[in-house]
Amino acid sequence: MAKKSEVADRRKARVRRAIKKAANGRPRLSVFRSSKQIYAQIIDDVEGRTLAAASTLEKDLRGKLKTGATVEAAVKVGELVAQRAVKAGVKEVVFDRSGYIYHGRVKALAEGAREGGLTF
Repeated sequence: MAKKSEVADRRKARVRRAIKKAANGRPRLSVFRSSKQIYAQIIDDVEGRTLAAASTLEKDLRGKLKTGATVEAAVKVGELVAQRAVKAGVKEVVFDRSGYIYHGRVKALAEGAREGGLTF
């Protein structure tokens, strides 16, 4: 029987395969959600480098937020990564939810990124 982590890894790989097919050269907005923090990166898979990143561990966000595990924190991270991506010249991305359900903090981060100027 497959372990829980193996099932999650397979789901993550399945989502990434589908995203790479649909991307058409667009960078991807990848999300990692832990129990206490949330992280977002804009990754160019063609060149294999990170174009922009943001997380709840950054000093300017840490002072404003009570904790990094809330929907409000996810919205702030989404807006911040969108601002940095636009500054780097990226307007269109494909959303990589990394196997997480599009709900709660993951959805809030996506909506914050849309408000910040990204389209996906």
